[in-house]
Amino acid sequence: MKKALTIALPKGRLIDDIYSFLKEAAIDFSFNGRELVCYDETQSYKFILVKNIDLPIYVNHGIAGLGICGEDVIFESGYEFFKLFEFPLGSTRMCLAGWPDSPWDRRSAMKIATKFPKFSFDYFHTRSIPVQIIKLEGSVELAPVLGLTDYIVDLVQTGSTLKAHDLAILEVLAEIKVFLIANPADYKVNYKQMDQLAEKLARVNI
Repeated sequence: MKKALTIALPKGRLIDDIYSFLKEAAIDFSFNGRELVCYDETQSYKFILVKNIDLPIYVNHGIAGLGICGEDVIFESGYEFFKLFEFPLGSTRMCLAGWPDSPWDRRSAMKIATKFPKFSFDYFHTRSIPVQIIKLEGSVELAPVLGLTDYIVDLVQTGSTLKAHDLAILEVLAEIKVFLIANPADYKVNYKQMDQLAEKLARVNI
């Protein structure tokens, strides 16, 4: 019997959509109560439920050979993975936002609050735009409201949170997709099983 593939899943906004998609792929599983580890009905896959930001760490260290997460999390981790499948769900936008009546000047130094300092620095640095990054863990929308910064970089889906604080999208910086990622070393050993899983996911029609 083949050893089960271990797949790290993210807690939070994506998990319900991931459950539904995997079920459409005939991969049925559930976490009972407060369990964080479970197997699918065929014992082919072992799932671990982890905090979204920690997911790349578990995959990078080989605790899970596979993981499902957004590009934003992958990029901030600084780790390199193989992307085996792009999910048609959970996509969002990384946006520069601020006061609607103060469009930003690409030549001026910018002070930005964000949960994504690596993405933000790299984005503006590669475009030769001077920037000061302030990393926040909480609601970044408060930074302009309280006068900490004029701008924020954050994930935006509907934009309702920005509107609630009288802020607006000034520019879409990137489209963020969700991927099935693989630890490169694990892939070399288990590529057949991993490719079969990616093929199974690609056959799902939603």
